[in-house]
This record gives sequence, structure tokens and C-alpha cells, in this order.
Amino acid sequence: MVKYTIKRLLQSIITLFIIITVVFLLMRLMPEEGYFGSGYEKLDEAQREAILTSMGLRDPIHIQLWNFYKGLLKGDLGTSIIYRPKVPVAEILKSKIPYSVSFGLAAMGISLFAGVSLGIVMARSKSKFWDKLGTGYIVFINAVPAAVYYLFLQLYITDIFKLPILFNPDKPSSWILPAISMSLGGTASYAMWMRRYMVDELNKDYVRLARAKGLRDKKIMVRHVFRNAFVPMAQYLPTSLLFTISGSIYIESLYSIPGMGGLLVDAIQRQDNPLVQALVLIYSSIGIIGLFLGDILMAVFDPRINLQKKEGAR
Repeated sequence: MVKYTIKRLLQSIITLFIIITVVFLLMRLMPEEGYFGSGYEKLDEAQREAILTSMGLRDPIHIQLWNFYKGLLKGDLGTSIIYRPKVPVAEILKSKIPYSVSFGLAAMGISLFAGVSLGIVMARSKSKFWDKLGTGYIVFINAVPAAVYYLFLQLYITDIFKLPILFNPDKPSSWILPAISMSLGGTASYAMWMRRYMVDELNKDYVRLARAKGLRDKKIMVRHVFRNAFVPMAQYLPTSLLFTISGSIYIESLYSIPGMGGLLVDAIQRQDNPLVQALVLIYSSIGIIGLFLGDILMAVFDPRINLQKKEGAR
């Protein structure tokens, strides 16, 4: 387990290094206007060159990359140019992260509880009313563009239940719809996979043996079927949690939530290259960390998995 953990950690670090390098190089291909803000057209060529030189953008690319990594190791994510001129990106994110974390945790809790519960109910009532109803919900969420039902919730549910249409940190009721909207996709995903894994487990011989021995269905479902069905889902939990915490880009923009998702949209629209670069790196890091933790968590949930055994080994 320790050897595998170290190996996966090294692989994750290398993957993250490659992603960061590629993102850095791609950002250097972006138009130079993104480094000047609204005053680009007022500057002559000499002034533009002087500014780019002072920012180190005229250095050889390997020198730029080296300086970028040195700053990154010190926690320096760069300085905003247009969104909040001359303000460090880390300072901007400091005020945005709490909102994304709060909504992400709330949405994750809702989707995990609702999705797993729905999946269990669907598995126990296979081909009956609740199974068909749950299947309809899953198909709807996956078939209909998310923007459609997000807008439906915002426009109609707010009116029916008298909820605020936009987020207001001073009104707790304005947290309800964004959190629910952010959890809809996760709920459908958890329900679909929990149903599938539980149905697979229910068809196995140990369940028939347990029933033949006289064990109650409830005890079989909780102590055996659910535990075994949850193991393959465990590897997706960290990734889902981290991505949910990082915030939904569309939902944060839709409800005017001052989190990282809305910030990324705003930074792209304003062509604030350093801020876009920092946010893309953060999202990439979240994905890599989630995959790493998922592999480790799967082994923790099921000690029978031998992570050191090569494929085909006996």
C-alpha cells in the first residue's frame, strides 16, 4: 500500500508538472493585449515593448518557465492586470474560495445523500414505480442541457417558493436554489451507479446463500450489498468532492455568486491572462488530486484489492 501510494504520488506530480507547463506555454500564445488592459491602444510600440520586457515576457521561454515555477513554489500566482490591476491573484482568490467551498460542500452533501438513497430505492424496487421514476430523472438530467433546467429553476421555482433570484450573502434563503442546482447532476450520477452496483451484488451467490440461511433482507442490504456496492464508487468521491467544491462555473455566474467559477468566466471575458492562467492551474490541480485520492480511497475501502499485483499475476 505504501509503495503504491508513493508511486501514484510521483505519477500525479509528474502529470501536474506536464499540465502546468502546457498551460503556461498555451497562455504565452494568447494575444498580448491581455497583458495591457484597456490602455493597449493608447500605447505606442516602444511603450508596449518596455512593459512586456518589464514583465519578463521578452525573455526566452525556458527562462520565463523557470521564473514562473520559482514564483509558484513561493505561492506567487501572479498579479491581476485587468480584473483588479496590480492586485496579487492569491489575494483575489482568498475572498472567492470560501463561497465556492461552502456551496460545494452543501451541494456534495445533498447529491451524495439524495443520490445514494435514490439508488438504493431503485435497486430494491427494480422495474417498479420508484425504479422507473428514478430512471426517468437520470435520463432527463443527462439528456437535457443543464442550462435549460438551471434557468427553469431560477425563473419558476423562485416565484413559486418566493426565493431570491440572485445570491445575497445576507439572506440564507438565497443559498437554497444554487446549492440544489449544483447538486442535480451529482444526484443523478450517484443514483445511477449505486443502482447498477447494487443490482450486480444482489445477483451474486452470497446474497442467495444469506437468504437461504434466513437473514433478513434489510440486514443483507445494509451489511453486505450496500458495503460491497459502495466500494467501486469510492474512487470517484474525492474527484467529485473537489470539483464540486471548486464551484460550478455556470451556476456561480447565473446566481451572481462571487466564487471561483464566476471569476473564471469574468477573467476570460476581460482577457486577464495571469488570472486565467492561475485559475486553470487550480482546476487542473484539483483534477489530479482527486484522481490520486480516489485510487487510495478505493484500496482503503476494500483491503482485498492488491495494488501491487501485476495484471495477469496469480
